[in-house]
Amino acid sequence: MKATQKETDKALSLLAETSLRIANTMKGVDNALLQAKDHKKSWSANDILAHLRSCVDVWGAEDNPTLPDVHPRQWIMGTDYPAVPFRESFQAFADQREKLLITLRKLSFDDWSRGATIGGRKHTVFSQARRMAKHENEHCHQIESLLQGAAVMSKLKF
Repeated sequence: MKATQKETDKALSLLAETSLRIANTMKGVDNALLQAKDHKKSWSANDILAHLRSCVDVWGAEDNPTLPDVHPRQWIMGTDYPAVPFRESFQAFADQREKLLITLRKLSFDDWSRGATIGGRKHTVFSQARRMAKHENEHCHQIESLLQGAAVMSKLKF
């Protein structure tokens, strides 16, 4: 997809919403629920947030870089993100997000077409921002569903 002003504005808006959505979802949620998993193979809200932090680390923006194709699931293994308490991890994510938004908001429309090579594939600032926004939207839905379901279950203790 080619960058248009409407699409770059939409990507910026979605990237800005991620922190707000997570903050609103975690309000009043017990720390234990933020760490809870339904079963061994599922992700907790904290695991999802750790994944999002890794994605930002891996997909960060530089001017015309050539970056290795490191998957965020590989990257996370070299971090302590899954062990960091949710609220502390969220604050780090929100700070990181604000820095990214400041950088992106300073770009001229033409700057959104600046390129990078990632794992041998060509990307632009726009394609990466759009990729992040769509990916985060899916994971925000996961966190929201997980925490809403956990909150309901905790109220229904038999």
